Amino acid sequence: MKFTAKQIADILEGEIVGNPNEEVSKLSKIEEGEKGSLTFLSNPKYNSFLYTTNASVAIVSNTFQPEKVITTTLIKVENAYEAFSKILAFYNEVKNNKTGRENPHFMSDSAKIGENEYIGAFSYIGENVILGDNVKIYPSSYIGDNTTIGDNCVIFSGVKIYSETSIGHNCKIHSGAIIGSDGFGFAPSENGEYTAIPQIGNVIIEDNVDIGSACTIDRATMGSTIIRKGVKLDNQIQVAHNVEIGSNTVIASQTGIAGSTKIGKNCMIGGQVGISGHLKIGNNVKILAQAGISKSIKDDEIVNGTPAFKVQDFNKSYVYFKNLPKIASKINNIEKELKTQKPTINE
Repeated sequence: MKFTAKQIADILEGEIVGNPNEEVSKLSKIEEGEKGSLTFLSNPKYNSFLYTTNASVAIVSNTFQPEKVITTTLIKVENAYEAFSKILAFYNEVKNNKTGRENPHFMSDSAKIGENEYIGAFSYIGENVILGDNVKIYPSSYIGDNTTIGDNCVIFSGVKIYSETSIGHNCKIHSGAIIGSDGFGFAPSENGEYTAIPQIGNVIIEDNVDIGSACTIDRATMGSTIIRKGVKLDNQIQVAHNVEIGSNTVIASQTGIAGSTKIGKNCMIGGQVGISGHLKIGNNVKILAQAGISKSIKDDEIVNGTPAFKVQDFNKSYVYFKNLPKIASKINNIEKELKTQKPTINE
């Protein structure tokens, strides 16, 4: 795909400085810019690269004033970073704008498919599945029976969605994610063996949710595992049965959430966090990376450590943690001195 500087400027409502017919067909970082690529400059510390880059077109902010001759065609906008993000979204939309049905694929006769769909090769669409308009199912994906997927959703290759799952509008599920597998429910018997407890619930994913690659979201034992609107999950996250994640919460990779825990809205959870089951995490909570959560957290708290506690107290404690060898050495020296001193007797 090729775009001219004028076409890009029209999308961004920007001003061209240079050749409006300059063509680009790829994107690049400014320090690695090649002929035929589009780049951007938003951080002043990268200004020097604009004079040496080979990129054909660069997006810059209106406030940028060149100090040397620039051969690259410039597009001036209000905010270069936001403008480039807009172009990335547009580029992705154009690149991924596939339609039609590739063969071979399997689609049940009872499935209902909206308009402008894309069904990739080797995909499986089960009984009574409902797909909205503009849904894209990439190759080798599995959509189980009685699943509903709303408008404008993208299911990337290799995703497995088990039966009875409900997915809202404008969601993205990336490759390797598994939605609706059995929750980890086993009952111990008298002889020490474990018997699986049937997991008869489902998973509900509301609108505008992004789920990263290799995430697993378990179906509920009964009822629903719920991912509320606007949630963003990084790669490789485990969400156990009957968990509920509140709207607009973001979670970084390798976090694990045990069963029946409820997480509030607008939370930020770092990578490799472990959250025990049957807890309640309040709204607007921030959990720092690698924290271990063993008890419920109230609204607006920031926590760190394992087991986690308030970040202010953690930071104070950390001063002592890192100095423990010195502190221990001082205590040992004091003990030695006390042992060598002769006792005094008061008359």
